[in-house]
Amino acid sequence: MTAQNGDVNADLDVSESEDGLVIRAHIDRPEERNALNEAVIDGLSDVLAAADDGPARVVVIRGAGGTFCSGGDLESMAASIGQGAQAYREGFSGLSELMERMVETSALLVAAVEGYCLAGGMGLAAACDVIVATEDATFGTPEVDVGLFPAQALVPIMRTVTEKRGLKYLFTGEHFGATEAHEIGFTSDVVAPDSFESELDDLVADLASSSPVMIAMGKQAYYTQRDMGFGEALSYMREMIALIAMSEDTEEGINAFLMDEQPEWGGR
Repeated sequence: MTAQNGDVNADLDVSESEDGLVIRAHIDRPEERNALNEAVIDGLSDVLAAADDGPARVVVIRGAGGTFCSGGDLESMAASIGQGAQAYREGFSGLSELMERMVETSALLVAAVEGYCLAGGMGLAAACDVIVATEDATFGTPEVDVGLFPAQALVPIMRTVTEKRGLKYLFTGEHFGATEAHEIGFTSDVVAPDSFESELDDLVADLASSSPVMIAMGKQAYYTQRDMGFGEALSYMREMIALIAMSEDTEEGINAFLMDEQPEWGGR
């Protein structure tokens, strides 16, 4: 995978399965605890574009060296000091644009969390559709310790966790473990470190085996209805299920079920 400037992206290691259904993106900045810089954010945006343009049904985002992501690169942020409001707006816009794109992408996004998942890294994970973490993972928004509020990261985080417990962490910046993260609704699964690889692979294989039409339209439907009122959401979803049911994939799935066979998805 190449960065937007056409050069190989040394900060993001990207691979895909032989059938192209799964793309794995590893943030490869272990010395910086996989902090988010412009190259990583641009590279992840390129990965999402490739997923939308190809057959990918699942994108796995992970960090190298046993750490998911420690948040934004403070050295990069320091370059904006004294440069005025517009410089800060431009410097911070990349992550918000990426997280918005993550919701819009047709593939399912899986955050594979090991080690530190902090600040903007926690926002990155929250913007994924599924979060699988090891039991020894660590979460938090410690940017408050340098006088920053996790304004962008909180948007997906607070749509994931229970409000009052999440709000406390946004202002204290304290670290908390995977058990607490699961209790407040942040993670999908928490698994033992020695079974992390196998359980992650099983989950990804399960997700990737589903109809691409169902994945894309189901994901769009979920995020669209999330901010609707109850009645409006029901009305919208009634139309969406009718559209999905009219797809060739649904016809294939029903016929395969009746024949006790595995469906062959056509993506239509």
